[in-house]
Amino acid sequence: MNRLKRLLRSRDFILLLGLILGLLWGEAAYWIHPLTLPLLALAMTVSVMGIPGAIFRIPRSLAGPALSGIVMTYLVLSGIILGLSFLLVHDKNLWNGFVLIAAVPPGVAVIPFTLFLNGNRFFSLVGTMGAYLGALIITPLIALWLLGTAFINPVKLFIIMVELILLPLFVSQFLVRTGASKRIEPFKGTITNWSFFVVTYTIVGLNRRVFLDQPLSLLPVAIIALVTTFLLGWTIEGIGKHLRIDSTTITSLVLLGTIKNYGLAGGLALALFSKDTAVPATVSTIFMTVYIIWLGFKGKSQRP
Repeated sequence: MNRLKRLLRSRDFILLLGLILGLLWGEAAYWIHPLTLPLLALAMTVSVMGIPGAIFRIPRSLAGPALSGIVMTYLVLSGIILGLSFLLVHDKNLWNGFVLIAAVPPGVAVIPFTLFLNGNRFFSLVGTMGAYLGALIITPLIALWLLGTAFINPVKLFIIMVELILLPLFVSQFLVRTGASKRIEPFKGTITNWSFFVVTYTIVGLNRRVFLDQPLSLLPVAIIALVTTFLLGWTIEGIGKHLRIDSTTITSLVLLGTIKNYGLAGGLALALFSKDTAVPATVSTIFMTVYIIWLGFKGKSQRP
């Protein structure tokens, strides 16, 4: 019984369970899809409870992380995605899908994953916020340049930022000041893990037919997803160590430089193009999940 309890609290097992279940049986994803946004906001809220609000009163402390978030998300990650797509992808639908991934801001999951991996939560939070603010200008420019249309409403992007970043931040500070965070703290890991189980299962389950119907067409997509997670993350980590950057900040830089908002990219693909255009976002979500699990195992093996 104790072993089962530990297993049900294990982040790696829960994420892997969501991935496998989504591939094997994805029907329930259509029913629970409306829950993904509230659960992601919940995970964000408990993840940032430990960040003191006084930090945000020092503007100079925000500039570096915010700029780093923009650089890692757009200059590094988007640049590599577009470069590899230009070389490897010849299908117009798949190309459009990768352009959408390059155009969207980082995944808000960067912040809860930073908690999982013992990274710098303040750096990840401000870096993500900075990238979302930058996205108000950068995202439409990428779309206009490569797709010929400004397809994202800045107001909608701002609403996403409020719902998934600003609102959880305010709620978390309220919980801290009222003392409620102390009662929630013992369950923080469980809440975050199972929230991401639902999110992972839903994204994979909604697109599972892609893997069953056209597996060979996924090879170039898988290569790009592999390079922009495992290989790119390894490179960022190596450069960070060479520059003697703090290990927790390196973790945040790795996450900011390898995770996009695949849910937003997939939703835009389905709304504006076709199911095939959503394939890159779906495959990237799976690789991201496996990559996060791998980072967790790697972190445990390196601890004394």
